[in-house]
Amino acid sequence: MRSLIKSFIFLFLPFAISAQEITIIPQPASLKRGAGYFNLGKNTTLVVQDDGDLPAAEFFNNYLQEFYGFSLPVSKTPVKNAIRFYTKKFIKAPDKDGYSFEANSTGISISGDTYAGTFYGMQTLIQLLPLNRSAALKIPAVSVQDAPRFNYRGMHLDVGRHFFPVSFVKKYIDYITLHKMNYFHWHLTDDQGWRIEIKKYPRLTTVGGWRNGTIIGRYPGTGNDGLHYGGFYTQEEIREVVAYAAQRHITVVPEIEMPGHASAAIAAYPELSCFPEEPTKNYYPKDCAWAGDSTGKQVQQTWGVFDDVFCAGKENTFQFLQDVLDEVLPLFPSRMIHVGGDECPKANWKKCPLCQQRMKENGLKDEHELQSYFIQRMEKYLNGKGRKLIGWDEILEGGLAPNAAVMSWRGESGGIAAAKQHHEVVMTPTDYAYFDYSQTTNEDSVTIGGFVSLEKVYNYNPIPAALDAEEGKYVLGAQANLWTEYIKNPRKVEYMIFPRLTALSEVLWSAPQKKNWNDFEKRMQVQFNRYNLWKANYSRAFFDLRSSILPAPGNKGVLWKLETKQSSAQIRYKKHAAGISFVPTPAEGMLYKTAVPITSSTAITGWSVMDKTVKGNGISQEFKFNKATGKKITLTTQPAGKYASDGAFALVNGVQNEKGMSRSREFLGFEGTDCDATIDFGQITSINEVIAHTLEQRGSWIYYPQGMEVFTSADGKQFNSIGSANAITDQKTLKLELASPVKARYLRVWIKNKGIIPTGLPGADHQAWLFVDEIEVQ
Repeated sequence: MRSLIKSFIFLFLPFAISAQEITIIPQPASLKRGAGYFNLGKNTTLVVQDDGDLPAAEFFNNYLQEFYGFSLPVSKTPVKNAIRFYTKKFIKAPDKDGYSFEANSTGISISGDTYAGTFYGMQTLIQLLPLNRSAALKIPAVSVQDAPRFNYRGMHLDVGRHFFPVSFVKKYIDYITLHKMNYFHWHLTDDQGWRIEIKKYPRLTTVGGWRNGTIIGRYPGTGNDGLHYGGFYTQEEIREVVAYAAQRHITVVPEIEMPGHASAAIAAYPELSCFPEEPTKNYYPKDCAWAGDSTGKQVQQTWGVFDDVFCAGKENTFQFLQDVLDEVLPLFPSRMIHVGGDECPKANWKKCPLCQQRMKENGLKDEHELQSYFIQRMEKYLNGKGRKLIGWDEILEGGLAPNAAVMSWRGESGGIAAAKQHHEVVMTPTDYAYFDYSQTTNEDSVTIGGFVSLEKVYNYNPIPAALDAEEGKYVLGAQANLWTEYIKNPRKVEYMIFPRLTALSEVLWSAPQKKNWNDFEKRMQVQFNRYNLWKANYSRAFFDLRSSILPAPGNKGVLWKLETKQSSAQIRYKKHAAGISFVPTPAEGMLYKTAVPITSSTAITGWSVMDKTVKGNGISQEFKFNKATGKKITLTTQPAGKYASDGAFALVNGVQNEKGMSRSREFLGFEGTDCDATIDFGQITSINEVIAHTLEQRGSWIYYPQGMEVFTSADGKQFNSIGSANAITDQKTLKLELASPVKARYLRVWIKNKGIIPTGLPGADHQAWLFVDEIEVQ
């Protein structure tokens, strides 16, 4: 725990844990409250059976010293007034890590099936400590029987986009530890930086570890900061972190990206590219600002996916990667080694004579099979070293390597396919486990987009319904990913992981029947005070007002619904002119009782009041009405799950996105498919123009549509085309202006996806994303 906050001012929090306030997270399998308390004081002794239990005693002592100002003596001799750590080594249960916890007025006994189990029992003890500093800490008498549901309970940290020092990496590991998790996925290499020392290839860190600038703000950015940025970990620092994690029963899984996301490595050693003489600037998005030298190979300064990948046709590429792994493997005892395998464009491979020759010699029909060849070759090397390859779900394309494990991120389909082939799977779908996504619809900081709320994380089940019981056994567990394009410092990391990490811990530890969202919400009230104790930054979205937009009865306008998790709070609201700076007061506006009808263009702000004080963040919304607002709408093709927003109604809810991907929840996203929507006005309506609001963000493979065709109908069955629009306006819209009004009850708007992304553009050869916000009818 020494890596937890060194300078700590103790907070006198308003409560201690009482009989009714045993709030253990994750929820134990069994907990029974006894009578009385154990008084933990400076005269208490920590008794360990042997050296294997010392890490549990040491961690607990460090925690006491850090947050309560004292530590306890440690002994191997049984004494009275003791906390006893005892591991039943005779029980062969390496995958169970269960424990028993018994506390009464005379002492505490923590008995694990394994050393890790004993350690997890110690974490339960930490959660039973009162949250205020006290000379005598009262531990409630309880009996706990507990064991984890999944063997793999992980968190990921990307240090390639933004670098974090060893001190914070250790703190991150402590946060994982305090949630009974056991895997740390360390993403060490990417286009924007190579972060691990490889002694045979020093330029990987002296060159590849640094970039000449970074785009400012959200992609494509408002410029470039021009700052020389980077950093890397020495091999000695890597050993230090791995040992630190091991003391906490956490396995560190390193990720060395291949064959894509290789710009930093190629900047250091251009011969690894298919085309060593081509400057990186040639691959750089034209709408992103560049800083510094633009000749030759450079470390990337923006985010996204780049065509310059490791050449699959050169033998020296494989020798290089084997040499790298030869230095990586001794540093990481993990059974699994992550090789990335995701987002690898094939444009250069298609043009590269050596790659094409490799395909011909090995009977590979396309570049996807070439990637499979690449991964299978690296797997064979790792298997020969006694290790198991794991990669992102793209490694399924072209054929899965014989012994590989799959980390399923593009939804659950990759994990399902791998499990059905009897391959090990770790689930990490964007919809539930991407902690770089916004955690509130009222997000006030720059994020990559998306929306993953605390409740959504909590309700996730890592075993998909599509798997039968036998196939489900191949799902090892899950992890959350934290990609750091827009996360520059430790405080932002904490803000993005808390409180969602706490929800994930219960998903992965507790049996499904033990989970209950309402009960979890109550336990979270204590957990927030625990964050305060740690002086950890965290999102207050849990306390904020939450809004939703619903169809009004009879499709006459919309309803603005507000909710708060604070049962004693009063909600107030006020309509006002758009664009004004509005600061609410406790008595201002109207008392909210039910969803507010909105029937015309307006702005509205809601806020909560407790104890005559405005609490949390208020929430404001501007509505821009048109003839389609609030009307009934249906879709022929449904959007992708992670960009489904509120379904089709999001296209006619009167809210126009003005912040791009930072408010991506207002868009519907279609991966490779069209947006085909039909609006029912309810009566014959005069139509003068139709406008579709769209988005382009090429680094995320989101492209403007090819065009839009509009149809009308009187009966909803027979439709006639009234025109099309193919040019994107300055307002990022497709606009059809009619020479004369057309009258109809039904309006069909067909917005055509760009299709396969052309060579030379980000995401080449992949399906484009189509993002549509609002369909406006005048």
